[in-house]
Amino acid sequence: MTDPTPDSAADGAEEGKRLIRVGGDRGLSLADRIADRFQRLAWRSPLYAMRLKGRHPLKLLTAADDPFFGDPQRGNALLDGELRLCGEVRAVETLDFAKPDWSPAFTQHLQGFAWLRDLSSVATRQQGAPIAEDLMRRWLKVHGEQVADPAWRPDLVGRRILAWVAHAPLILSSTDQVYRSGVMHALARGARHLDRSADKVPVGVPRLAAWAGLTVAGLVLPGGDPRRAFAEAGLNRAITASVYEDGGTVGRSPDGQLDAIQLITLLCETYAARRIEPPAFVLGALNRMVAALLGVCHGDGGLSSWQGCAPISGEWIEQAIEATGVRTRPLKQARDWGYQRLSCAGTVLILDAAPPPDARVAQTGCASTLAFELSDGADRIVVNCGGSRAADARLPAELVQGLRTTAAHSTLTLGDSNSTAIHADGTLGRGVSEVELVRQETEHASRIEAAQDGYVRRFGLLHRRELTLSHDGRDLRGEDLLLPAGKRRIESKPFAVRFHLAPQVEASPTADGHGAILRTASGMLWQFRAKGGTLAIEESLWIDARGRPHATQQLVIHGETPAGGASLNWVFHRSK
Repeated sequence: MTDPTPDSAADGAEEGKRLIRVGGDRGLSLADRIADRFQRLAWRSPLYAMRLKGRHPLKLLTAADDPFFGDPQRGNALLDGELRLCGEVRAVETLDFAKPDWSPAFTQHLQGFAWLRDLSSVATRQQGAPIAEDLMRRWLKVHGEQVADPAWRPDLVGRRILAWVAHAPLILSSTDQVYRSGVMHALARGARHLDRSADKVPVGVPRLAAWAGLTVAGLVLPGGDPRRAFAEAGLNRAITASVYEDGGTVGRSPDGQLDAIQLITLLCETYAARRIEPPAFVLGALNRMVAALLGVCHGDGGLSSWQGCAPISGEWIEQAIEATGVRTRPLKQARDWGYQRLSCAGTVLILDAAPPPDARVAQTGCASTLAFELSDGADRIVVNCGGSRAADARLPAELVQGLRTTAAHSTLTLGDSNSTAIHADGTLGRGVSEVELVRQETEHASRIEAAQDGYVRRFGLLHRRELTLSHDGRDLRGEDLLLPAGKRRIESKPFAVRFHLAPQVEASPTADGHGAILRTASGMLWQFRAKGGTLAIEESLWIDARGRPHATQQLVIHGETPAGGASLNWVFHRSK
């Protein structure tokens, strides 16, 4: 599959202003919460259970291959009798589906049967089938007949169907016909449940998972053509609501983007197994989604850290993109998804140029507007702390919440506050509602000017950031301005502009105190200079791809805003 216009004029440098707005309330309304509660209570009623009854098939029409690698460490842990995810460890022998006491992330991993991918990556069928069948039997005993949250949450049902079909040899190798019948019965009940509930989960990756699972059920269960037609129509609606025209998903998280790509690719694999061409809207969305994902990858091929995302390695991303069959180039401008990319001579800059995602689609959004990350070839230089959604389960909750703050990102903070408020319960409050953007590219440099209004209501100041990357990739010049805006009287407030450094970067202050020398892992030297504030080198941390923290440093420019606002200039220059 190829994208015929990956670098078209619509994606190139274009001068002009673009406004990105957040629509609607950031949180779930009372009516939404009540409706959700009633829906889940309805699942428990005898009438609903009767609606899910019906003849279950004896076999699948086909089984698709899973083209993605699992995690070898998690797979080997399963062979040793343990389920592991981001520091959370459960012994398989004592795992009790009837008494769940694990985290939401572990729930999705377990109830969505994502662990089948890990197991299949390290074990033969003979080794893996007994483990998979044991867990399946125990799941069926508790959840096979009882429709209840969270096991029967529509997005988890969809993921489960995708995983069962892709790893059928691991769960359907038994000669026990009663067991095999139970698996097929659960799959058919899951499909009938999704017939009625796939639209009852938030837009974004959850709704894509629900409709993709239902579509797969229509492809693999006998007599499924009417269901497939119904599911394809629902999937089309879900993609329209969940995937922007530029290919980004509404949750704005790069690892969520990767998750959505894998779901759609598994669906396409099932079409291929049936020798049926996937609908054009599915292939078109997959092409756009891959280009958008590549747009937030650094020179090392790995993901940048946005909206709680962990910096998944380039090897994983390369394998995942290869599995999709899509050949395209990184998207420079994701106007709706909100990420801007500058790339010159191996130097890559990625900027968050949008408000945080709406709480309806991302309950753990980050206040990262106008933060950027910078890399030089395989070396990451400026990063965000990242990882709040993928953090190791053993980290303190206060630290994990702190990873969502503006101060945990490489941007400006004013008055020691977030550009978008983060409430005590974790939801996002008022703050950035619109971002103004101008982008220019010439033969000499690439330039972005962006402004966010997150501090206007509280402090009467607009934050404008200007970034210019030279055509040879050796110079990144920036200016951060605080400009009077709105009617609020401007009072002097402290500000700080932070540049969190990658763990492999060594920072040393210059003799005059206005700069720093940065040495990367490959031995490259970058000079940093600042004007308009006091420069300090302070401690920081960075969350790696496994959710573990690493001690690092940050360059911080401190200052006070006078009545007329403030302006400070800085530059990164590659000297060697």
